[in-house]
Amino acid sequence: MGDVAKDLTSGTIGGAAQLIVGHPFDTIKVKLQSQPAPLPGQPPKYAGAMDAVKQTLAAEGPRGLYKGMGAPLATVAAFNAVLFTVRGQMEALLRSEPGATLTVGQQVICGAGAGVAVSFLACPTELIKCSRLQAQSVLADSASAGVAVKYGGPMDVARHVLRSEGGVRGLFKGMVPTLAREVPGNAVVFGVYEALKQYMAGGPDTSKLGRGSFIVAGGLAGAAFWLTVYPTDVIKSVIQVDDYKNPKYTGSINAFRRIFASEGLKGLYKGFGPAMARSVPANAACFLAYEVTRSSLG
Repeated sequence: MGDVAKDLTSGTIGGAAQLIVGHPFDTIKVKLQSQPAPLPGQPPKYAGAMDAVKQTLAAEGPRGLYKGMGAPLATVAAFNAVLFTVRGQMEALLRSEPGATLTVGQQVICGAGAGVAVSFLACPTELIKCSRLQAQSVLADSASAGVAVKYGGPMDVARHVLRSEGGVRGLFKGMVPTLAREVPGNAVVFGVYEALKQYMAGGPDTSKLGRGSFIVAGGLAGAAFWLTVYPTDVIKSVIQVDDYKNPKYTGSINAFRRIFASEGLKGLYKGFGPAMARSVPANAACFLAYEVTRSSLG
């Protein structure tokens, strides 16, 4: 099996593990990010992450935590295959000779390149997952939103966007903040992952590391992703949930300014707790599954 096929297979399995472990945390993150600012004197819909979990379970049961998973599950193969395959091909280009270990700086470059590629899959997938499925119960309960729950699933969302929200262009709403998240975020992920592996191995040869090392390095690399780009992710979410006919925001910069003006720095970190709680186990599962599968394939 060639290197591309190995990366495709390993990335797919790693992505599936990441999604299964992390999706409930992601649902809570999106609910907290997308809830409208409360009226003066009124409490927010969710007091915090645990309150969002309790309300979701009470209203929708455990399935509510996995709402919107159909779209990313359907595309997780393509998303992670692209991420790890593009990274692998960039590694091959940067190596001085076959089999040579790359530096941390070179892994940062590989991660940034992979981030560009995956943005074109992440944007439409997350628009469907975030703005139309995970967030719709929040928007339906908002007096200011004036909308009702109206989507039966991912395909229903896609049909609506293509028909009523600008066609294919509508599926790529929020592309700029998606790129602004994925490029630096994946540069940090792969840079931190490689740096931690080399640190634990005591040098550039990481071939003897065990599964525990992959879990630690992968989990901390995922945490580094959100520490780097979380406000950008908030901007992406509010842009994607914004009403098509009567938009609240004119663009990413306008969204940033209005959130910061009305809610301060805290507004740019809504849902940060669930995101960080998700990032460690989800990315640990992803990298462990990737490394184990890649190793088993030779």
